[in-house]
Amino acid sequence: MKIGNLFKGDKVIWMVLLFLCLISVVEVFSASSTLTYKSQDYLGPIIGHSWKMLVGVGMAIVILNIPCRYFKLMTPGLLLISAIMLVWVLAFGEKTNDAGRWISLLGLKFQPSEIAKGTLVLVTAQILSAMQRENGADKRAFKYILIVVLPFCLLIGVENLSTAALIFAVIFLMMFVGRVPMVQLGKLAAGAAILLVVFIGSIYMLGSLDQGESNETQTEAIVNGEVKKDTKKTTSFLHRFGTWKNRIDKKLNSKHVAPADYDLDKDAQVAHANIAIVGSNIIGKGPGKSVERDFLPQAFSDFIYVIIIEELGIIGAAFVAFLYIVLLYRAARIASRCENNFPAFLVMGLALMLVVQASFNMLVAVGIAPVTGQPLPLISRGGTSTIINCAYIGAMLSVSRSAKKRGEKLALKEI
Repeated sequence: MKIGNLFKGDKVIWMVLLFLCLISVVEVFSASSTLTYKSQDYLGPIIGHSWKMLVGVGMAIVILNIPCRYFKLMTPGLLLISAIMLVWVLAFGEKTNDAGRWISLLGLKFQPSEIAKGTLVLVTAQILSAMQRENGADKRAFKYILIVVLPFCLLIGVENLSTAALIFAVIFLMMFVGRVPMVQLGKLAAGAAILLVVFIGSIYMLGSLDQGESNETQTEAIVNGEVKKDTKKTTSFLHRFGTWKNRIDKKLNSKHVAPADYDLDKDAQVAHANIAIVGSNIIGKGPGKSVERDFLPQAFSDFIYVIIIEELGIIGAAFVAFLYIVLLYRAARIASRCENNFPAFLVMGLALMLVVQASFNMLVAVGIAPVTGQPLPLISRGGTSTIINCAYIGAMLSVSRSAKKRGEKLALKEI
């Protein structure tokens, strides 16, 4: 079998995936120094990460060979599975850093929200495509999308507010691309703004600054080379209010503090992230030469972009951002060649989901957005999330195959 027959679909997307995987292997290997020290296994963490990335690429190859029309048939089952798992994680989910987001099943530990994100994009693409009219989407499409999306966002938001907000933003952008009436989108944006104000007010009334764990404080143990974090069961909805209040309060009330007076223990993530960025000296220290990886919590996950800046400099960090821009651009090109609306909306939705999450992770890393737990897609060290993101790339490649065939037919007609 020829290599070209194996890696079918849009070649640019494959190149983007290849570069992201290579950067991930190098930077995660560098940023996992604390894991290798604690486990006394120098190669264990990176071998595990590389293996999961290979499985993810294999998953992408399998999915790209599935005709796009069959994705519609998966929607009811994925909706049911996502709903069951989200309810299950609220009741029995394992707790990590004061947030119950994880399920352990058959030895695998994963976040149900990762599957729910793609499922909601799939559902939204189907509704928008089924209700397209000559002058835009039918007004009822807006209602049907919200009926499906809002309950899932509420289930996810209880323990993972940033992911719920990310999903809502992606669905909003998909409705904009899908030509949902601007009046409806305007009302939704206004309603969301009002709810945000009410929600922040509730956090300040019900949350305590010393309630829950700070996101900079982590309890970890290394078992067989894997990170095992605090795995207490979730307790109540209000236990997250303190964490959210801490994050909002730090962002809104940030004041200039002299370096000598800065509390590195209290604000470890922000402090060491800033030190890493300044220490890059624009050109970077070089791959594997990070200093702050030994002090920065979650250097191999949520703050991997900071390590990229420190080691590869501004040019390396800009190149990573450029790869996500290319991914979104190629998705738009593929969508423009699609004969039917469903694959066009699907490829745009999946690309927006990956790019919006990547953008938010980068904004957090450089101190523009408040700290959350969003990893950098396809680069951060992860388990099932890496495989699932590769599956989303596979779905985009599947769409690109059908779009390419349509482009060839149009070219033949012109000849």
